[in-house]
Amino acid sequence: MNSSDRKELERWIEIIWEKAHEMGLEPYPTHFEVAPDHVIYELGAYGLPARFSHWTFGRDYHRQKTSYEYGMSKIYEIVFNTDPTQAFLFDDNSMLAHKLVIAHVYGHSDFFRRNNYFGHTDRSMVEKARLHAERLRGYEVEHGQEEVERFLDAVLSIEEHFDPVSPTIKPRDESAKSDEDQEPTTPYDDLWTLSDPAFAPASGAEFRFPIEPEKDLLLFLRDHAAGLDDWQRDVLQIVREEMLYFLPQMRTKIMNEGWASFWHERILTDLDLTPEEHWEFRRLHSSVLSPGSKMSINPYYVGYQVLHDIRRRWDGEDDPELPETNWQGDMVVREGAAGMSKLFEVAEGECDVSFLRKYLTESLVHKLDLYTYKMQEKNGDLAWVVQDTEWRNVRDALVSGMTNLGAPVIRVEDGDFRHRRELYLKHYHEGLDLDLDYTSRTLRHIHLIWGSPVHLETMQDGAPALLTFDGDAFTQGEP
Repeated sequence: MNSSDRKELERWIEIIWEKAHEMGLEPYPTHFEVAPDHVIYELGAYGLPARFSHWTFGRDYHRQKTSYEYGMSKIYEIVFNTDPTQAFLFDDNSMLAHKLVIAHVYGHSDFFRRNNYFGHTDRSMVEKARLHAERLRGYEVEHGQEEVERFLDAVLSIEEHFDPVSPTIKPRDESAKSDEDQEPTTPYDDLWTLSDPAFAPASGAEFRFPIEPEKDLLLFLRDHAAGLDDWQRDVLQIVREEMLYFLPQMRTKIMNEGWASFWHERILTDLDLTPEEHWEFRRLHSSVLSPGSKMSINPYYVGYQVLHDIRRRWDGEDDPELPETNWQGDMVVREGAAGMSKLFEVAEGECDVSFLRKYLTESLVHKLDLYTYKMQEKNGDLAWVVQDTEWRNVRDALVSGMTNLGAPVIRVEDGDFRHRRELYLKHYHEGLDLDLDYTSRTLRHIHLIWGSPVHLETMQDGAPALLTFDGDAFTQGEP
């Protein structure tokens, strides 16, 4: 980008900033940087600038980069939930594409600031991630790259098994201290705790450790795995801390992308574009909001359509898909109500689960051509076939897949199973069996962290099952 183009881009950044505020958005101050494709795709793979290195990030980078090079997909921007917001623009974009992306970024930044689920996040996480990476590089020098990577592999295999509610509630211990207020842990703290008479159960009472099932597996292993070195506990803390940063983005993917798309359209429509620019804008907008494949949904498209439908209904407009009727579903049409005011209310208080549960209507399910599907035999071959098109069932299936971030619900039931420090986990089965190959590899990773046999109670083919890895072999038996 030459100096003339850069000045033009800076001018439009200011114009769009003012336009966003005129329309009621309140984004954080935003720093834009123009970057080449390999930087954009590296940032997309790592999730944060200067984050620690791991082979899975390299794998994701090559997948995204290859997809771009073959014309299958393209990332126009990367934006980070920080204050000020940090955004990276693809240097190959046209000036009109830059304008659309800038407006889109301001929509994201406003959502970061507005939505309640982002309230707990650390806006300085980019700098923290850099410090995390430095500590991990130090551990590699001290303990060897292979040893650190082996342990990091184990921790990342369970990175989604933390408590997504924990950042929004008070700590559960009686002293009501936060993690940062607790005394530093050592590899032996939990052993002293278990043997301390002050923590012994009353006479005749059954000792339980933990007292109640623990959903935050990362936190439990950090605090209670007996044989870990301090650096290993720190790795568990690093991964958990970064996952807590990503948590609100995972919980609001559809809303966040829909909100940014809704506002980039409104802002650009209100700019003084030439006919050629307006045509390009509509082409790019349609590309971003393409419905997606039959086997997946496009969060930009679904979020955008639901938000538009909310505004229409709260403004008392007829459904263009149903011209003969005024929609009268779960939410009553209120003639003359302010649709935009309702949108700001929704953006502030909802996550994807509640957003779709409340506002994905029968009309929208049909308009978006949503349905459930399953694998079954057809003409002698296995094929994906449509299972259900009833709108409530489709909505509920979509919401169910987002519950617990799409991960199976696993809780620690007993950290001293058989009184031999074995770890007993329970899968709260909700109709979908665990993949045995994936589960066996994950139990191996948990064993590496815990240091003793690991058991997982679940259901397989409708019957109770106990999956165990004892350090040598993976077995399946009965609970």
